[in-house]
Amino acid sequence: MEAQVKTQNGMILGREYDGYIVFRGIPYAKPPVGELRWKKPEEMDAWDGIFHADKFGNIAIQDIPEENHPVMGRFRKEFYNDPAFIPEMSEDCLYLNVWAPKTADSEEPLPVAFWIHGGGFSGGYSSEIEFDGEEYCKKGVILVTVEYRVNVFGFLAHPWLDEENEKGISGNYGIMDQIMALRWVRENIASFGGDPDNITVFGQSAGSMSTQVLVSGKKTENMIAKAILQSGVSCEADILWTPDLKEAEEFGKIFVECTGAKSIEELRNMSADELNRARRVFDAKMWQCGYGLVMVPNVDGEILEDTVKHIWRDGGMRDIPYMLGAVNDDLGAEKEEIKEKRPGALIVECRKFSLKCEDTYKKPAYLYYFSHDLPGDDWGAFHSSELWYMFGTIDRCWRPMTEEDRKLSEDMVTYWTNFMKFGAPGSVGAKEWKACSKSDPCIKRFE
Repeated sequence: MEAQVKTQNGMILGREYDGYIVFRGIPYAKPPVGELRWKKPEEMDAWDGIFHADKFGNIAIQDIPEENHPVMGRFRKEFYNDPAFIPEMSEDCLYLNVWAPKTADSEEPLPVAFWIHGGGFSGGYSSEIEFDGEEYCKKGVILVTVEYRVNVFGFLAHPWLDEENEKGISGNYGIMDQIMALRWVRENIASFGGDPDNITVFGQSAGSMSTQVLVSGKKTENMIAKAILQSGVSCEADILWTPDLKEAEEFGKIFVECTGAKSIEELRNMSADELNRARRVFDAKMWQCGYGLVMVPNVDGEILEDTVKHIWRDGGMRDIPYMLGAVNDDLGAEKEEIKEKRPGALIVECRKFSLKCEDTYKKPAYLYYFSHDLPGDDWGAFHSSELWYMFGTIDRCWRPMTEEDRKLSEDMVTYWTNFMKFGAPGSVGAKEWKACSKSDPCIKRFE
């Protein structure tokens, strides 16, 4: 079965399933190729006829983790072991996907969940095997997942690029993509039955860090109703380091040296494969020098006017409901904390975030701690492990999931969609979940 929806760019055709419709690979901006490489995304032109949104769009240029990699090998086995869920890679990657419940025209508009994938700002994509909107649709929530530029294609800052920009800035193209996609959703989601004034932006790892950037900048004013930050928030710790533009440019200069390009014209004339090979050399240098991942959002005065930590310190985030948390074996957690299942550095940051919300907006945030050991091996509750559960996709996982896992997943989908609907996870059909306040520092544990 097929279903048509009219957007501002033209008609699109999605595929109808039992109770919901999926629109895959909708272009939300012009392909950022040729002269548009390292430029802010441009609005998509209208098209004639009907766009067939029946397959996921290209994913951003990146490296899929190797099976034998000492750290990333586990993620290859966990999330990238099925070729059916790995579309082609291309710079032409600015697409989004929509899962929408089938609703009558007379029904109230539905809440919208806007998902930003993780991947260290260097990888990941919007159609990974663990992402799906079927269970959200069953709860009356529209899910949107968005592709954005990553690594050097999404975050390269360099004086050559500054010279082309009327404000003398560069980098942050991946964040600009997210903002463009969010604007597209605001303008078009009503055609899918959604409420443009009830959009929850949420993400995990780099997606969570992106969410913190979006709620910290002025470009998304009046566009975000709620936010969920999973395994990636910075208050006083450098979970997300946001360099200033000059710092980002210094890293950009090192990357350009790796390419051998002598001008911006030479750099733009290089193929995506050539740039990606240079990016591997650059990344190796950064790790050898102890920097790690450096192609990240920068403080350019436009997308970000200050570091996310300073904006948090000054109470400059959006005054909206927040939900945030981490898993047991997460960023910054110590070995003993992991072994004893004690919340680590990220939960400390989450508490600080919530108390700042209480002080500034009189609304503390909802905190969670996921410590459930996944069956099938000894990885425990590792970074990203909660994704199977809060998307309700555990039956796609290679692991021998049990009824206990299915019950936990059902609970988490209910909490997440309740928050998207009502701004409080412990609402309809769920056990109580109190916000984390000074007087009652509650943290919901998923064990």
